[in-house]
Amino acid sequence: MTSLGAPVTLADIQRARARIAGGIYMSPCVESIPLSQLTGAHIYCKLDYLQRTGSFKERGARNALELLTLEQRQRGVIAASAGNHALGVAYHGSLLHIRVTVVMPQFAALIKVSNCRALGATVVLHGSDLNEARLKAEELAQRDGLTFLHPFDNPAVIAGQGTMALEILEQTPDAEAIVVPVGGGGLIAGIGIAAKALRSDIRIIGVEPSPLDHLSDGQAPEQFRPVRACRVWPCGDPRFGEVIGFLQFKESFRRNVE
Repeated sequence: MTSLGAPVTLADIQRARARIAGGIYMSPCVESIPLSQLTGAHIYCKLDYLQRTGSFKERGARNALELLTLEQRQRGVIAASAGNHALGVAYHGSLLHIRVTVVMPQFAALIKVSNCRALGATVVLHGSDLNEARLKAEELAQRDGLTFLHPFDNPAVIAGQGTMALEILEQTPDAEAIVVPVGGGGLIAGIGIAAKALRSDIRIIGVEPSPLDHLSDGQAPEQFRPVRACRVWPCGDPRFGEVIGFLQFKESFRRNVE
């Protein structure tokens, strides 16, 4: 697997696909008739919510866990997440018999906290935002000798998320564009690398909330730094976190994403 400082490649993503095949569902990619009628185009939806924990995050979590050394597996792993990454690590950790700790911010949904515990993970509730949860996870990782699995700024995670592009291009070989939601950036980084390597003509379009347009705000790659942002939800609960990681910015924005 590519080291932290080296770019993720198509070969990394292809190997990730073979590595995680026994634990990840190849979700369907089906046409949405209402969206196609609304837009006048053929719109297909990749239904990765059908993964066991309801999210594509399982792909990166499984790949990162599979790549651990024997010593790292024996010591265990730790993750910081408000939900989906935590669930993916907890679920696949249980399948691979790896001890998992997840640090979740105080605002994490009760159902996701409960599900992580039901999957066998040790849950630590800490902090008023994702950044504080991450810092706590890094502290515990150093103290207890655990491997910290970053939810997006991790080449193993990027490669795992990129396996979705391999499936999409097999299921919809005539696709002209792939539209990808952007949060931390791991998914669009992986999809952009894989899809552009196989189909240089395909468009990769990232979509992010207008108040958090950190991928599209025009920063030059050499000037980029991870961003702390405030997301205010309808209930008035502010949630902070690093929005775009440095690896994602280099891997996706520079070459692959519109």
